[in-house]
Amino acid sequence: MSTSSAGTAAGGAGSDSPYVIVGASLAGAKAAEELRAAGHAGRIVLIGDESELPYERPPLSKGYLLGKDPRDKAYVQEKPSWYDEHGIELRLGHTVTSIDPAAHTVTLDGRETLGYAKLLLTTGSTPRRLPVPGADLDGVRYLRRLEDSDRLLADFRAGSRVVVIGAGWIGLETAAAAREHGCAVSVVEMDSLPLRAVLGDDVAALFRDLHIRHGVTFHLGTEVAEITGEGGKVTGVRLTGGDVLDADVVVVGIGITPNSAIAEAAGLEVDNGIRTDDTLRTSDPDIYAAGDVANASHPVLGRSIRVEHWANALNQPRTAARAMLGEDVSYDRMPYFFTDQYELGMEYTGYAAPGAYDRVLFRGDPSGGEYIAFWIGEGRVLAGMNVNVWDVTDAIKELVRSGRTVDPERLADPSVPLDSL
Repeated sequence: MSTSSAGTAAGGAGSDSPYVIVGASLAGAKAAEELRAAGHAGRIVLIGDESELPYERPPLSKGYLLGKDPRDKAYVQEKPSWYDEHGIELRLGHTVTSIDPAAHTVTLDGRETLGYAKLLLTTGSTPRRLPVPGADLDGVRYLRRLEDSDRLLADFRAGSRVVVIGAGWIGLETAAAAREHGCAVSVVEMDSLPLRAVLGDDVAALFRDLHIRHGVTFHLGTEVAEITGEGGKVTGVRLTGGDVLDADVVVVGIGITPNSAIAEAAGLEVDNGIRTDDTLRTSDPDIYAAGDVANASHPVLGRSIRVEHWANALNQPRTAARAMLGEDVSYDRMPYFFTDQYELGMEYTGYAAPGAYDRVLFRGDPSGGEYIAFWIGEGRVLAGMNVNVWDVTDAIKELVRSGRTVDPERLADPSVPLDSL
């Protein structure tokens, strides 16, 4: 496997210049795979700043962190030799520090120049840091990389007292994993409910109640003033109201920031990520972007959207790769994400921005743990979330895509097949 200097080229683009992918992530690896599957016989260089083989991120807060799945299940390709076998020049442990669109080159580690014919940016995102005293103490954790999950798994297995800051998806999944390992868990959230901005009050309350039933303590409507410690190690979290929560480990999950700095420095259009059209092409005709970092025009939703979830990292690169090869393609998949917390399994399809919907309609009984929630705007289904109800994602997707008005009574009636609507 080529992980050091194989396949590099000095100077600008030439007839043998490779297709270069910056970001050896799920998105980057899938783009390389699709380029080969689509028949591209030229050089492909995949560059990543980690030493790990490309891996998926859901296991970091789900199966692996729960201790149920082996570490190597996170890898995108089962066989480490896959990259060599498919002629992918894998450059791990290297950072692309600049892009020169005019010269068609990227610079690695501030010193090595590599030409490209086409360039795909799958640079992902970085967790936002907590700006309070004590945030640099040992025991403050962020969850983004596989090594982060390694540390948290060891923490949880040790039965640590855990405080999670931020009640988004990562925060709640981490809290659930910690509880399943038997840790004492508190969650601190500045909003009045977990996930309220994403799901609205009614559905957010269901997630709060789920975690409370499993022994999680919530501190809502408050913020962190300080992380306390002794001898350089975390001992607790002081809230703005003065309460102190004992802690051996503090997990910070307060959002992520797209890694778009090198794109912006190169003159690409950047706005909450790298702006692209529906083919994932940026403002430069030979540069594309996919995954967390791409703020892409969506032809069905009629707006640009940046989706920070696995399905985009899995599927967008296929469109980007085909577009790089000159095919007439468009990325029009509905946003999709899923979560597993305790006995709850959930899939969410569509997009319902805060304030864009009029009501949330339930099909089934939420108190029974099996239901579908629909976000309705002007009589249309904007998004649907199925909880412990399976094989309905395609029907929900078609309801969203159709843009048709629906009969609320039929939509709420479990005896009416969704695909009949």
